[in-house]
Amino acid sequence: MTDSPAAGPRERLLEAAEQLIYSASIHGTGVDAIVRQSGTARKSFYAYFSSKDELIAAALQRRDERWMNWFEQGTRACAAAPADQLLGMFDVLHEWFSSDNFHGCAFLNAAGEIKHHDHDIFRVSRLHKERLLAFIEERCRAAGCFAEPAPLARQLLILLDGAIAVALVSAEPRAAYDAQRAAQAVLAAHAAA
Repeated sequence: MTDSPAAGPRERLLEAAEQLIYSASIHGTGVDAIVRQSGTARKSFYAYFSSKDELIAAALQRRDERWMNWFEQGTRACAAAPADQLLGMFDVLHEWFSSDNFHGCAFLNAAGEIKHHDHDIFRVSRLHKERLLAFIEERCRAAGCFAEPAPLARQLLILLDGAIAVALVSAEPRAAYDAQRAAQAVLAAHAAA
């Protein structure tokens, strides 16, 4: 399924690659499957991308933009106060975990498959986590009641990623609420400090 019938070949290839690697895997998805799903010609693939890895990295960059926009907007919409938004992040995750197309974190999945820190796909995954951490830290700073926003943000990121992993393996969306309760304790400890 593509973004729209009017989408060009490059966009259709990116959409197909993102869907296939997210629902299956990078190594389990061949170029032929991506081309077939995109409804493009194989020569279109080579016109836009020099390799499957280049296509996958571009598809992940595209996903990063969309996912971060969705997550940031959802987090800000869940509460007016930044401190409350830090807990609201887990409500946003619960919504995602409850959807039919939840297959874990595409970036953790990709990093786990690639494993080489100098690989473009791994770098895109790392950049996504850096962007997510920066957003969480920005919300911690905006709250104005935490002495050490950077360590707090790292701890909250661990809870977010842990909830994603548990929800994937257990198929239990409530992992988001379990992590939210742990986040309440972490926030209380940081506020007291």
